[in-house]
Amino acid sequence: MMSLLSVPTTSALPSSQLIPASHPAVTRILCRLTRPSLLSLVLDWLDERNQETSGPYLLSSDDEDDEQDFYPPASSLAALREIYTDLQARKGSKRDVVDRILEGDWRDGISLYQLAMADMQYLYDHPASQKWTALKIVRLSSEYIAPNDKEHPSIPRFHPATFLRNLQREALPDVKAHYNLDRHPTLPLLILRVFILESPYNTGLALHSAKERTTFDASKTFYVAFPDFSPYIFVSLAATSSSTLGSVSSSADNKSLRKLILEGIPKAFSKPRDRFKLEGTSLSAKNLDVLVERRGGGRMNAVGGGWGVYAEDEKKESDNPLNVQLPTPESSILEDDQEDKDSAEKSGMKRKRVEDPSVVKRKKLVAKGRFGKSAKADDGKGIERLDVRLEDHFPIVPALANYNVEAEEGTEPARKDKKHKGRRSTITLELDRTEDEDELADDGWRPDIRITFHGQHVFAGIRELIEAGIVDGEKMPGWMTGEEGISVGVVKDGRIRGNKGSGL
Repeated sequence: MMSLLSVPTTSALPSSQLIPASHPAVTRILCRLTRPSLLSLVLDWLDERNQETSGPYLLSSDDEDDEQDFYPPASSLAALREIYTDLQARKGSKRDVVDRILEGDWRDGISLYQLAMADMQYLYDHPASQKWTALKIVRLSSEYIAPNDKEHPSIPRFHPATFLRNLQREALPDVKAHYNLDRHPTLPLLILRVFILESPYNTGLALHSAKERTTFDASKTFYVAFPDFSPYIFVSLAATSSSTLGSVSSSADNKSLRKLILEGIPKAFSKPRDRFKLEGTSLSAKNLDVLVERRGGGRMNAVGGGWGVYAEDEKKESDNPLNVQLPTPESSILEDDQEDKDSAEKSGMKRKRVEDPSVVKRKKLVAKGRFGKSAKADDGKGIERLDVRLEDHFPIVPALANYNVEAEEGTEPARKDKKHKGRRSTITLELDRTEDEDELADDGWRPDIRITFHGQHVFAGIRELIEAGIVDGEKMPGWMTGEEGISVGVVKDGRIRGNKGSGL
């Protein structure tokens, strides 16, 4: 029953707080799931361990059967489980299942925990529904010494209950949040779902304000993933809502509340004399698999592209790059190419046809050497967008060198006074963030060139271009293989600036 009195409190929203079954957000969240996923979710609600937060409406011994009830209540959990198990075995419509849930077995309301489970199920069914960005947890002091050998100096200790309690302590008194932690079914990470409510109360009355339609807006829910044994976290980017009247200011408020919660994450990890902060990693993607591979606790964080062979646990004798003997397949191909080249010169042909099997085989070999076992179309680890700004010198033709010197004597570079009109995108801001005083150095002109690769799997597409002979795999720069592990970067002198061992 809903409380008639609300008192301001600093505690979080309880998981057992009920939302009326007639609330439009409840129907919207449940209808997003497919019928098999919805039935599987209901069986999880009926588990004995979840009865405190997702208990159904059951017929008690004092109640009498209502003959006019279209969905008569079950007498026990076992009977209700049997009903939904039978629904799984036969075909039917999803709407019938939703109606039975809202008008029958959970007619009193759906708890916040149940809505959180429904959102998590949708996330697992649609992995690309959220776009994630990787952030690194960094200590403010580099002189920290681990108290024991079991604690890694670069990985903070993560205890879920303590972390959530500290995170709630950092929230504003007039902001309430509901937290739900869940283990990913296939990936080694924990996912925290955060629902934000702008209210000093944590009762049911706070969820039925005048802004009932925007109470459960998608922008008020975001996710934070914690990979195992890794100093990184993955945060879902803010969802964009429809630009209706009054939604612009509401979306801005939601982003501000979300920013406050994110600022509390490093504080929740911190403890006396051991403080943390968050740093960007220039890696964003809709695919959690690629984030876990590039920023997880495995061995692939710094060995992208063809360097991944060094991180493999079991290396074949022929695939070991440290092997002093040249592998047979590569040597045979090189010998065949030299023989074909000599025969082509004797026959008067300048070069072999692209359709030649040996040419195709060599291009695939070059692509394998540059990418290794990564960047395959069916590996499920694709990055959808790669934004790069080039800061390389413009090549100067010797014949025009004197002309360029005379033209530059009376000309001042205008790029530094360049002003951007209108609103700048997030990617533009990220690329311009690394721009400093050396961009207009006296060693030459660096044109502002920006390249965007877009697709379902950017690096797999580049690999296919190499195999098709469109891109020269031997002269292609390394950042086009994905070995840098970023989605936004600045290229200077052919290398990603300020990343890993570039020295720039």
